[in-house]
Amino acid sequence: MMGSTILNAPCTVQIIKSLDCQNYAGLRPSKNFQFNCVPTPTKSRTPRPYCCPSLCHPKPAAPAGTPVVPSLPLSRRPRRNRRSPVLRAAFQETSISPSNFVYPLFIHEGEEDTPIGAMPGCYRLGWRHGLVEEVAKARDVGVNSIVLFPKVPDALKSSTGDEAYNENGLVPRSIRLLKDKFPDLIIYTDVALDPYSSDGHDGIVREDGVILNDETVHQLCKQAVAQARAGADVVSPSDMMDGRVGAIRAALDAEGFQHVSIMSYTAKYASSFYGPFREALDSNPRFGDKKTYQMNPANYREALIETQEDESEGADILLVKPGLPYLDIIRLLRDNSSLPVAAYQVSGEYSMIKAGGVLKMIDEERVMMESLLCLRRAGADIILTYFALQAARCLCGEKR
Repeated sequence: MMGSTILNAPCTVQIIKSLDCQNYAGLRPSKNFQFNCVPTPTKSRTPRPYCCPSLCHPKPAAPAGTPVVPSLPLSRRPRRNRRSPVLRAAFQETSISPSNFVYPLFIHEGEEDTPIGAMPGCYRLGWRHGLVEEVAKARDVGVNSIVLFPKVPDALKSSTGDEAYNENGLVPRSIRLLKDKFPDLIIYTDVALDPYSSDGHDGIVREDGVILNDETVHQLCKQAVAQARAGADVVSPSDMMDGRVGAIRAALDAEGFQHVSIMSYTAKYASSFYGPFREALDSNPRFGDKKTYQMNPANYREALIETQEDESEGADILLVKPGLPYLDIIRLLRDNSSLPVAAYQVSGEYSMIKAGGVLKMIDEERVMMESLLCLRRAGADIILTYFALQAARCLCGEKR
């Protein structure tokens, strides 16, 4: 309105009185306008007394008996960056989200979901219904990657594990069902003979107890191709046979599955933390142990040999198993390879945290989240964990 009045004024020079130029600092005098600036009167103010911060905000008292000492002459005090939740969040170096989780799921031929005694909260899921429902729950909180482990009926087990590459077997059927329901679900599979072996070993066993390497790899290649044909996104050889990654890569490529990734169990140790898992699949070795193919828990540098071999043979992801007791190995792989690194928080780790929570010895939720964060901090890009659904719900703010 003011601009309109000025432009329509009949006089060549319009005198605007009482215009406070201090409040209209954006106006500039022009040839046609004369501004008669009148200073705005200021109100007299009573000067505020000087406020001493130490008087207005007295320092909280230390407990009686605290020694009075001069301040340490420190140029750097790292605690300054930890003094409030906002600062701690701003400077947090490691993050974790549901997208970092791969959810291991046990499946069986039955219709009912059967609880696993040694793994509270975990079940052998019926492949038609329970599996689909559990995957749907996981996807609701952002977990869109799973890995399948089958409980195979004893009648289908053999010394050569032929059921492993049955294209109408439990795992291929489950993959096809899940891909039909959830096309964008990322499905990892386990490539090994132990669930299908009457001997309970990851490979074919000679009559003198020796695990046959190359003959086993031949079977594993057929297993990986059958899984890829069903729709698997990532095949995961967990057997620890020599040369299996390169052989599986060649077999997949020959069948037109160049797009299927290989996550190699690069550093899988002969660990005592696997007990609950073997109960879940009823896959304990019928005799002996797995120390001739799984790694010695005492060895560190050996993991570099396995890393170099798997990289050269075409692995896409390198996995360390177990997880938390082997943080140094995770870091070793992270520092020596540019490939993604996975960590498997195995059944024994899961069950110990669950047991400690039940006995009220620890805060289960806090220990769960801290353990997962530590795996990420050590260098794991993804984590296979039975806590995937529970942890994702915590991250999403749910309590169930």
